[in-house]
Amino acid sequence: MKVSYKWLKSYIPDIPEPHRLADIFTYHLCEVENFEKLPGGDFIFDLGILPNRTHDLLSHQGISIELSGLLGIPFKDPKPMYKAQVSKETNLKIDIQSDKCRRYMGRIIRNIKIGPSPEWVVNYLESIGQRSINNVVDATNIVMYDCGQPCHAFDLKKLSGEKIVITKAKNGEKLPVVGRDSIVAKLIDTDVVISDGVKSLALAGVKGGADSGISDTTTEIVLEVANFDPAAVRKTARRLELLSDSAKRFENDLSPTLGDLAMLELSALLLEFLPDAQFEDIVDMYPHKQIEKKLSFKTEIINKKLGSNIKNGEIETILKNYSYDFSRMSDMWEIKVPSLRLDLNIPEDMVEEIGRIVGYDKIKPSIPKIDFIPKENETYIKISHIKRNLVSLGYREVMTYAFADKGDIEVLASASDKKFLRTNLSDGIKKSYEFNKLNMPLLGLSEIKIFEIGTIFAKNRPARHASQGDAGGEEIHVAYADKKEIKEMTLDKFTSSKTKSEFEFSRSGRADSFKKQSISEEIRGPENLNSDEVKIFKPWSLYPFIARDIAVWVPEGINSDKLKSIYHEFGTDLLANEPKLFDQFTKGGKTSYAFHLVFQSFDRTLTDNEVNAIMANISEKIESLGWQIR
Repeated sequence: MKVSYKWLKSYIPDIPEPHRLADIFTYHLCEVENFEKLPGGDFIFDLGILPNRTHDLLSHQGISIELSGLLGIPFKDPKPMYKAQVSKETNLKIDIQSDKCRRYMGRIIRNIKIGPSPEWVVNYLESIGQRSINNVVDATNIVMYDCGQPCHAFDLKKLSGEKIVITKAKNGEKLPVVGRDSIVAKLIDTDVVISDGVKSLALAGVKGGADSGISDTTTEIVLEVANFDPAAVRKTARRLELLSDSAKRFENDLSPTLGDLAMLELSALLLEFLPDAQFEDIVDMYPHKQIEKKLSFKTEIINKKLGSNIKNGEIETILKNYSYDFSRMSDMWEIKVPSLRLDLNIPEDMVEEIGRIVGYDKIKPSIPKIDFIPKENETYIKISHIKRNLVSLGYREVMTYAFADKGDIEVLASASDKKFLRTNLSDGIKKSYEFNKLNMPLLGLSEIKIFEIGTIFAKNRPARHASQGDAGGEEIHVAYADKKEIKEMTLDKFTSSKTKSEFEFSRSGRADSFKKQSISEEIRGPENLNSDEVKIFKPWSLYPFIARDIAVWVPEGINSDKLKSIYHEFGTDLLANEPKLFDQFTKGGKTSYAFHLVFQSFDRTLTDNEVNAIMANISEKIESLGWQIR
């Protein structure tokens, strides 16, 4: 939304200078998408108002009230300056036939003369990129950009009578709408229209009709200040691609109470523009009144959620600056939510509100203390232990498809040969064993030994082990294959000969914390296995890694292994993988070796500073040998 600095200043005379105001918007309210100075001396802010505040901040008064509370400076209320209109009894009838209309205010004004608007109106509109049309249309636009409530004016003589009906459209109905181009909207029965009882005059909340609009010959008008259901307006506007400023405000929801201010302001402007105009009484149909809300919150909760130390006095100052009606008992606060603040519904909304006003940049971040011991996942412990032991016996893990060509549970929209969930692991591991056996020479292996731990899906099997993620119909199995046999069993059966303590192991996955243990007698592994030949299963880290590439010039003839030994020596235990040589060439009596290093921790997320310190030590060692880092 474009906001004029001069327009804001008319409401808050003590407003900060424009450049400082841009920073205030950024730190406390919203993003400033653009900021420019106009030739006439005004400054324009293009503000990216967030969806949770569009109901009250898509207007100059809304922004001014917000800045007044935020900065603790006076807001100049315009209502006392509006001149009262002498009005007479009216014959205007309003009939609301749709529950999508929450309020409709109408007023007839006679003896008007269409003409140009005052210079200040033209300047205000042009400063925010709007063009002046005529005094009546400009008045409705000024009100919308000033207080946020869309308004409209109909030519009374183009109506069939002095009656306004809010109803649903007819399927297939066509309505020419106002605009620079001739647009005819094709309506459906979910659209809401403003009618005179005979023909449709406008699309409710979206666009006025071309056949009932103001022209140079207009002498009598009907003012409309209404409130419509946001979802209904959005659906109509998006379907017809009529994305007007009015629709934007209605689709983000507006308080029906805003209508009183808008009608007062609009009537006062037209009296100022048209001193001889004759005003009739306002007709106000308000079937869906807004319910008054109250909200309670505690200072303790504010500070706990924000990680702050905000005092009761600070909260009281904030509430007074924003003119909240509030009461306090100890550190418990109760506020009467302003009718325009539709975003304040639960105590957490006040946490966000107070944090925003104080400034998140002023709240020092701290890591919360967690005083609990995490519960061990028994299934995870068993699976990790089994993997560790099987790998130590020379088995390698495989993962096969969970989908099969037959089974108990069918899957919708799947491949023709993968329509079912598997009922065993044996079928898949058998295929994997045969395939790997064919490729054994290519793999450089003398024997194929594989295993899989996975879920099978059997119909009508009761849930027995909730702690193992068993939801009924699912069960974790272990299967292994070697030259002797293929065997499968449940996770429980595989571990049945073990006590719980035998499955406990260090989560770090380090080799020095591993103690070789025998596994179930169901596994036929080599007896008296040499401990030097044990292969260790190492779980992957749950924390992200940091990678670094380093290229070094060394004298020709120096082997890359010398660099690799340096990386091992100074890489500490955070060097997760073997340094990988990915580039090598010789030029001018020197050889360049480029290595890829990966750093990772098993107990925390590494920082750049930690890795930078390691790389600095590596660089220092390399340079001490007279070698050059590229």
